Amino acid sequence: MLEAAGVPFEVVDAPYYEEQAKLRFGELSPPELALALAEGKALSASGDGLVLGSDQTLERDDGTMLSKPASRGDAFRQLKSLSGRAHQLHSAAVIAESGGAIWRHVESVSLTMRPLSDDFLGSYLDAEYEAIRWSVGGYRIEGPGVQLFDRIEGSHFAILGLPLLPLLGYLRARGVLPS
Repeated sequence: MLEAAGVPFEVVDAPYYEEQAKLRFGELSPPELALALAEGKALSASGDGLVLGSDQTLERDDGTMLSKPASRGDAFRQLKSLSGRAHQLHSAAVIAESGGAIWRHVESVSLTMRPLSDDFLGSYLDAEYEAIRWSVGGYRIEGPGVQLFDRIEGSHFAILGLPLLPLLGYLRARGVLPS
């Protein structure tokens, strides 16, 4: 997304592992957890320049959260639990500089899945499991996963994993991008 938007960047490894972060689902709201994970990533790679970290959380309409599916069966169960229901995807970004977070933003999108049959879900996972196995909720909206939905309200960029428009606004205000 950054490349397509004309933002100069270089990829650096972030020595941050979500499992070691000791952040627990019940201690933070889903948007707060997305921000905390994004901040951990940004700070773990922070140096002299600007470092961007991002992450997402998925919140079901009952307030519970889903994580990345651990197996194909888990992906099936997650998708089945979202079938015919709305959920929120919270996409967070944090910019760090010199070891401190200097900008934070979280953007939420409401997605409503259509009712999904077991046969459809099986065929979907046969075709897409390898592509979605690391995706929270078990779908990629930029592929056949778009067929899972009846309605989407919010930013397409946030669904893809980055609140891009607010980020571009910050980079223009900071003078990194022309305004």
